[in-house]
Amino acid sequence: MLVDGLEAEREQGITIDVAHRFFATPRRSFMVLDTPGHEQYTRNMATGASNAQLAIILVDARKGVLVQTKRHSFICSLLGISNIVLAVNKIDLIKYKREIFDRIVEDYIAFAAGLRFTSIVPIPISARYGDNVASRSGNIQWYEGPCVLDYLERIDIQSNALMQPFRFPVQWVNRPNLDFRGYAGSVVTGSISAGDEVVVATSGQTTRIKKIVTHDGDLVRAEAGHAITISLEDEIDISRGALLSRPTEQPQVSDQFAAHLIWMDEDPLVAERNYILRIGTQTVAAANVTAIKHRIDVNSREHLPAKALALNEIGFCHISTALPMAFDPYEIIRETGSFIVIDRYTNRTIGAGMIAYPLRRATNIAWHPLSVSRNERAALKNQKACIIWFTGLSGSGKSTIANIVDQKLLWHTTPCCWMATTCGTD
Repeated sequence: MLVDGLEAEREQGITIDVAHRFFATPRRSFMVLDTPGHEQYTRNMATGASNAQLAIILVDARKGVLVQTKRHSFICSLLGISNIVLAVNKIDLIKYKREIFDRIVEDYIAFAAGLRFTSIVPIPISARYGDNVASRSGNIQWYEGPCVLDYLERIDIQSNALMQPFRFPVQWVNRPNLDFRGYAGSVVTGSISAGDEVVVATSGQTTRIKKIVTHDGDLVRAEAGHAITISLEDEIDISRGALLSRPTEQPQVSDQFAAHLIWMDEDPLVAERNYILRIGTQTVAAANVTAIKHRIDVNSREHLPAKALALNEIGFCHISTALPMAFDPYEIIRETGSFIVIDRYTNRTIGAGMIAYPLRRATNIAWHPLSVSRNERAALKNQKACIIWFTGLSGSGKSTIANIVDQKLLWHTTPCCWMATTCGTD
């Protein structure tokens, strides 16, 4: 009755939507997001996990580690949650047997070895009787660890946002009169002080911060989490969506990137179809998936070939945007490395993604002079040439091999070929 607020949830005895519940203890305030476990509601679970700092994975002591357990753990890892509480529930129904608990923990640790978790804390609990939930249980003498609430109160989950590079997405240009122009938004990561130099990521223009304005007065220094208005010394072209950073710690800027994409729409993702894409306050009106490299089976973590993504499926894709966008890899800065995909006609959010790395267009292709001319080849073979492409690092011998093969093919009876080489590993 506390977390299943929808009538359909109570009728079916399942969680469908994400429920947000708040509570506080003398030590800490909490927001709990109860997310659904069924596969058809994967998108709801991913929505909740994207804002979480810790995940409590509930396991039925009678059933052990299930496919659902693995699916939720994988999504938590994908979305950057590093702290896990493995709550083995209904321990009373197995008569508080330690060997069953130890076997479940062993199975989960073996599965999670390939996931990026910093800590996994297993706790045997009975939600029905409150064993090890808010206080230590007298029924589980063999367990010497903390109860759930005690662990949640004490775990250090302080964000390292202050240690990360300065990022300030411009949300609104504040122009109340002719004498003031400010750029309003919230500091996502890092810190900045009046007088510091900043750069507009996409344009490369640099300037200095004149002052940091708030409702309660000017600040000397602003840090992650502060909602501020920045006034700059120079009048440069900045609008909503611009990302400010320090010149020495700039984000990536590209019109192509690779990303994990969670599809959230009944209609499947179609490669090459145009969508709206938003990263923070940046919005581009035309973006498309140029390639679906693979689909991920969230139950087994297997990579499967795919030409489309259906509802709740996760794929690794290459995405192209009409204009260059500023971003960071998701594993470095979650706020500037995540994005949503919006339908151009209905304005519905139909996908969410995590950027892995930028993609670069090939610019290192150069024509190498051939030892055998085009006219000589045509006269000897009386055939149309084809191309064999040699790639590799500079100085690896591509051109030498291509010329030798080309000369031999000139005097051979097989169809002739054109030879081309390029530097780099693309």
